[in-house]
Amino acid sequence: MIFSSEPILAASMVWPFFVLAVGILFIILAIAVLRFHPFIALMLAAILVGVLATSLPGPEGGNHVIAAIELSMVEFGVTAGKIAWVIGLAAIIGLCLMESGAADRIVRGLVRTLGEKRAGWAMMLAAFFLSIPVFFDTVFFLIIPLAQALAFRLGKRYLYFVMCVCGGGVLTHGLVPPTPGPLVMVDTLQLDLGMAMMAGIALGLPAGAFGIWVAARMDRKLNLGLRESPIVKIADLEEIVAKDDGELPSFFLSIMPVFLPVFLIALASIVKAFANLEAGALGAVIEVLGNKNLAMALGAVIAIYLMATQRKIKLGPLWKEMEGPIATAGTIILITSAGGAFGAMIRHAGVGEAVKAATEGTGISLILLSWIIAAVLKIAQGSGTVSMITTSGIMAAIIGVGGGAEAIALPYHPVYLFAAIAFGSGVGSWMNDSGFWVVCKLSGFTEVETLKTWTVMLAVLGVFGLVEVLVFAKIFPLN
Repeated sequence: MIFSSEPILAASMVWPFFVLAVGILFIILAIAVLRFHPFIALMLAAILVGVLATSLPGPEGGNHVIAAIELSMVEFGVTAGKIAWVIGLAAIIGLCLMESGAADRIVRGLVRTLGEKRAGWAMMLAAFFLSIPVFFDTVFFLIIPLAQALAFRLGKRYLYFVMCVCGGGVLTHGLVPPTPGPLVMVDTLQLDLGMAMMAGIALGLPAGAFGIWVAARMDRKLNLGLRESPIVKIADLEEIVAKDDGELPSFFLSIMPVFLPVFLIALASIVKAFANLEAGALGAVIEVLGNKNLAMALGAVIAIYLMATQRKIKLGPLWKEMEGPIATAGTIILITSAGGAFGAMIRHAGVGEAVKAATEGTGISLILLSWIIAAVLKIAQGSGTVSMITTSGIMAAIIGVGGGAEAIALPYHPVYLFAAIAFGSGVGSWMNDSGFWVVCKLSGFTEVETLKTWTVMLAVLGVFGLVEVLVFAKIFPLN
């Protein structure tokens, strides 16, 4: 009797999908329903995926459960080793920008340069570039008093300014490393860091401009007046408006902690793409200075210098001030490294081969698939960072990055998958998203007003970004 092998083959292809579904469902239930800390949820999900996988790298004949646990820990450590230093320095830069008055100086300089008629652009651009080394929550905390002060001075357009800050901040939070989500995506998808930075800025600025237009229409329609917040009362705004520029650092020094690392990393990537870095002393110097770890350290040194000179703090008390942001960075490092472990275990589970076999010949757009997966995960569990690192792990497995499935020859640069995930991870922000509550409480909006403004803004930017990525990938494939 001759038996067909097709059912066996079919079962072998279905099982990785089951493993993937179980892993994602576990994350959603653990974070959104059981209220687990994301670090614990992601690590347990990584181990669960490893246990369910039919085979894992390593010697044959060992205990499969122990192998799953140990491999998850190894992948966690690999991710942490690549991101921990950079994220810690980014947290230090954020504190120093706030405490030295540099963030205030950047916003004032942009408003003065662009004029009050284009103050929305100043708010968007300030939030956009300050979000490169700083988490969105921190950027919003930094700029919302300045948005309130500007609305107080003009006597109008409060919602407009708040939404411009939101639009600028969330775009680079998802698109430009070294923010944790993009940083892990760069590693997972094996992208050049400088290339990802430049592409993120290039795709983010048009979306930011569109967000300003949306903010203006939203402001005219809803016409929300100036609100107090827990950190700034109406009575405090006069003091902010009247603060003398002489009390703040220079505009040039204020932007250097953000500009210098981005410039050095991008310069190294450009030189690497168009010349041989190993040829000559200049190439070697650019390669060293453009290393993300050193470039971020140089930015942090300038930021620390600004804070020390502006507040006249000695080294002992200065480093004491750093304990808070470093502790916050530690939590972010744990979460992002756990997400990296989960993504790696998805690859080890053979999800890439299964998805490739299922989608081969269907013509499905991987850009659209990336966006949809990221949006669904964001809506389900609330965290944009978790959505980014989980989706990038899935897409890396599909396209064959980092082992697993045979590599797929994409008709465009994989940086477009990176951007699609970033835009999708912002869609669907509601009450399960910490960003929702940051905007709601610090802006003084009600929950319903926040749904009508913040949630709508992110959804619109996400859809605009998807269209933008699809168009750019077709016209400028960058292959």
